Order: sequence, then C-alpha cells, then structure tokens
Amino acid sequence: MNKLHSTQQSLLELLDANIDDPLTIRELQEQLNLSTPSLVVHHIQQLEKKGYLKRNPSNPQDYQLLKQPEKQLVHLNLYGLAQCGPDGSILEGNVVDRIPISTKLLSFPAEEAFLVKAKGESMMPLINEGDLVIVRRSSTADDGKVVVCVNDGKTLIKRFHKDNASVVLESANSSFPPFIAKDDFRIEGEVKGVISAFA
Repeated sequence: MNKLHSTQQSLLELLDANIDDPLTIRELQEQLNLSTPSLVVHHIQQLEKKGYLKRNPSNPQDYQLLKQPEKQLVHLNLYGLAQCGPDGSILEGNVVDRIPISTKLLSFPAEEAFLVKAKGESMMPLINEGDLVIVRRSSTADDGKVVVCVNDGKTLIKRFHKDNASVVLESANSSFPPFIAKDDFRIEGEVKGVISAFA
C-alpha cells in the first residue's frame, strides 16, 4: 500500500466530506492551508498515482474515491457478445480472455469494469468490429448513453433511449434502423471507452 503524506490524507478526507458538492482548487488550498493552488494539484495527482482517487479528465469536479488503492495494471474479463438465456447475463457466460489494462484508462473503479469484443457494423464509426469495448457494470443508464444490453436473448451494443413506456435501441450506423426493445430487455453496463482493433 502506498503511504500517504499527511497533506494527502487531509485532502482525501476533504474530498470525501464534500463529494456531493466538490470544492474548487482554491477552496481546497484554503482548507489545507497551502501556499499555492499548484500544491493542491500536486497532491491530487499523487492521490491518483497512488490509486486512491479517480478523476474524469474532462471534468475535474467529477471524481471518485477508492477505499483501497488500485493497482496500476488490472486484468479485466473479456466476454463475447454471445446469446443469453431468457434470464441470463453476459457476465454469467464464459470469460474469453483476461486482458491487462492500465487503471488510468478507467474513470471508475476497476472492479466495476469488463470488456466485450465488438462484432458487426451497426455501431460504426463509433465502434468497429473487433474493437475492445470498456464497460462499467450497471443495470441502468441515462437516456442517450451507449450500453451493452440483452434484448430478445441477444447481447448487443446500442444507444439507449427511453420513450414513454418503451425503450428504443439505436445504432450509430444509419443503415441500421432503430427498434423497440423486447420484454426481456436489460442493461448489462454502460460503454465507457473503446480500444481500437486498428490502433
């Protein structure tokens, strides 16, 4: 376990206490009695490096604290987009492989992550066949998010839309028309990233 500097411990406690209404860097500087904002940024980066903090790179006030520090490299389960039974889950299927991934690629705890290998052309150009798709386990998603889901026994990657009482599943490729989800529809997780097969 990475030892924390006393300032980092105090910063972690401040971030935890204000997670619902995050403090600005300036406010953190004042609370910690530090001489410059750059010292706050330095200690935040150290917390990230040591695995105690995950920040959304596009929104610094969107962060998660991790009770146990994460390793820098984790092995995520890779699942195939296979048929599921009526009440089955992709996560109950066979693990195709375990892929090493840097936790820096994840903006959420690694324990909530899994991978699927994309197939078909329905999500092009967003997701291409053979791409590794990083997914955060969840049974819900906000309207408009891309999800891994089970519909009519098939595991799919689609954009999720709630339309009154119906769920509409949409492809990124306009050649594939949107369709209404069946009664067995359920979300397995939200797509959080794509590792291109052609990179």
